[in-house]
Amino acid sequence: MVGSPLLERIRNRQAKVGVVGLGYVGLPLGMAFAEAGFPVTGLDIDQRKIDKIGKGESYIKHIASEPLAELSRSGRLLATTDFSKARELDCLIICVPTPLTASREPDMSFIVQTGEALGPHVRRGQLFILESTTYPGTTEEVLKPLLEKGGLKAGVDFHLAFSPEREDPGNKNFNTKTIPKIVGGYTAECLEVAHALYSGALQEVVPVSSTRVAELAKLLENIYRCVNIAMVNEMKMLCDRMNVDVWEVIQAASTKPFGFQPFFPGPGLGGHCIPIDPFYLTWKAREYEFHTKFIELAGEVNWHMPYYVVQRTMEALNQNRKVLNGAKVLCLGAAYKKDIDDMRESPSLRVMSLLKEKGADISYHDPFVPELHKGHGFQMEMKSVPLQPEALSDYDAVLILTDHSNIDYGMVVQRSQCVIDTRNATRNITKGREKVTKA
Repeated sequence: MVGSPLLERIRNRQAKVGVVGLGYVGLPLGMAFAEAGFPVTGLDIDQRKIDKIGKGESYIKHIASEPLAELSRSGRLLATTDFSKARELDCLIICVPTPLTASREPDMSFIVQTGEALGPHVRRGQLFILESTTYPGTTEEVLKPLLEKGGLKAGVDFHLAFSPEREDPGNKNFNTKTIPKIVGGYTAECLEVAHALYSGALQEVVPVSSTRVAELAKLLENIYRCVNIAMVNEMKMLCDRMNVDVWEVIQAASTKPFGFQPFFPGPGLGGHCIPIDPFYLTWKAREYEFHTKFIELAGEVNWHMPYYVVQRTMEALNQNRKVLNGAKVLCLGAAYKKDIDDMRESPSLRVMSLLKEKGADISYHDPFVPELHKGHGFQMEMKSVPLQPEALSDYDAVLILTDHSNIDYGMVVQRSQCVIDTRNATRNITKGREKVTKA
């Protein structure tokens, strides 16, 4: 195995690092390596991203342009659409999307296309790492054969590893550098080189015995959250029947200093990971004649939440002697969580689509998402409307889907005829609280 020369180049920060896919995962990762002193080249098929990086302009809301501009000006972070540049790079980290198909099965097309694009440029001594969230076995069963098409062998001629991304957009307590990094290698030598690379830019690297362990660890992290969110969503629906405030119940239970971690209900799951990852494991489990009933039930509960929110909206309007068909509804929040512009799998889009199907006249306000476009099951072109106090009374209902910190919910409650709150954003508001329906 050609290992020692690359290890030496990594330790001296001379190894050329390539990041394939410059989205929410790839861009901050590339910046972290560049800031650590490595020469970094980003590869992406989207020319707009390449142009933005060249100008030092961030296209992701929670990533500031200033540090990106400095890295671009200094030449430490370059970007290109030319995948033949991969041959010049020592380490290539793949951060491409892994969505679901229309039938809720893993979509490997982005990984396959990336492997096919990189395959002709594989040379001896390189390191390839897959970061895209996927089912156990993908690195060895899907990516490895594509990289070996030229005749070189993983673990013999080049290194291969898997390291799951752990990004949490908008989280001010953690970032790419401070979140512990799991990594598993195809061989022990592959692990050693991959571990050395990440250790050169990140604070903590956690080695595991194989790529499959690393792949499954990522799924477990998010299935854990999916199952617990489903549980509390189901608890929310039961509490409504029992006329008990689920938020107060959670707050009370949270006083226990051991054996309990709070999860909170909402209008559905959002982001790239939690709504998708469980289905990767349930799909793979069928290969072993194993039916993951618990995980699939959690997915079913969470998938139902947008329908439940629409039902609660209909009930709230009915209490005000109005019907949903023809009602003017303002939806607050389009992003899947607060204070970011990330629209991946946002339940707000599903809620708005369902309301539209039932005849509601829909508007939305989100200070981080100025426009919504058709795609991924969403069939409307919309622009965010201003949140003007005098206009709030014109809406038959205001539906809170994301509790952005710069929205004045006190004003929303006081000025609106009917408020339906899915996020407990009005928890500290007393005046007009009787007008708020918890959903």
